[in-house]
Amino acid sequence: MTKWAVELAEHDIGYQPRTAIKAQALTDFLAEGASLSVAEPSSLPKEVRLEESWVLFVDGVSSKEGSGAGLLLTSPTGEELTYALRFDFPASNNEAEYEALLTGLRIAHQMGIAAIKVRNDSQLVVHQVRGEYEAKEDIMKKYLAKVREAITLFDTFEIEQVSRSQNKRADALLKLESSSFAHLSKEVLVKVIKQRGIDQVQVLAIDNPPSWMTPLVNFLSLGVLPENKIETRRLQLRAAKYAYSGGTFYRRSYLSPWLKCVIPEEGDYVLREVHEDLCAAHVGSRVLVKKCLLLGYY
Repeated sequence: MTKWAVELAEHDIGYQPRTAIKAQALTDFLAEGASLSVAEPSSLPKEVRLEESWVLFVDGVSSKEGSGAGLLLTSPTGEELTYALRFDFPASNNEAEYEALLTGLRIAHQMGIAAIKVRNDSQLVVHQVRGEYEAKEDIMKKYLAKVREAITLFDTFEIEQVSRSQNKRADALLKLESSSFAHLSKEVLVKVIKQRGIDQVQVLAIDNPPSWMTPLVNFLSLGVLPENKIETRRLQLRAAKYAYSGGTFYRRSYLSPWLKCVIPEEGDYVLREVHEDLCAAHVGSRVLVKKCLLLGYY
């Protein structure tokens, strides 16, 4: 700055403060954006917007080796998510089809999907969900009630029966349920379902007992603030790093996926599973925590 001051001293330069910076910035912004078309987002017809639904292919099977299912979830832009499910309980073919459908709908709802189209090769399941067939067995009635309850979570729902040739990719995924996890591709998510879908009770992930997340969740979901002004300001600053969506509390991240926040009891369970169960390893505490962060927990 001293060098520039010496260089500029020979010139007759007058300095004055710049006023109305905010107004000038707004003027510059409007001038730069004057050439943008504001009618483009609304130019698409409503019919096109309604067609932008996710497509879910489901297939379930029961055999002597066990029962399982395959899910293929495709986004409107072509991205695909694949799941191989293994049921840790006996199930018939129709029950396996319903379990696959229930799990797929729950996964889609957790992802925030509002419009979904289901494709299944089971004539019984498709026509029962449509209301064209009557469910006579008690267990089929329970499954049908659970599916209709899950359907209400979506703005748009459609189910259609397809041939086995059109559903062969989901059929291939369900065959993975009898394979060893070590030989599966990392792009295929394998999940073991230990309990029937009709026996599962949905509960809030964060309820009791109170934890470090409780004030943040109350603020983000209900707008509840402490009475102390200092604590209120501190809470508002902390809340900028978190998000609450679909009943789940997340730690925001700009360069990586959001991390699911867990209470201390759940965190202890995750640490023990990573350290002692299938992924057992003799690692230190910091490396263990890093592994859990990479798995999506905070």
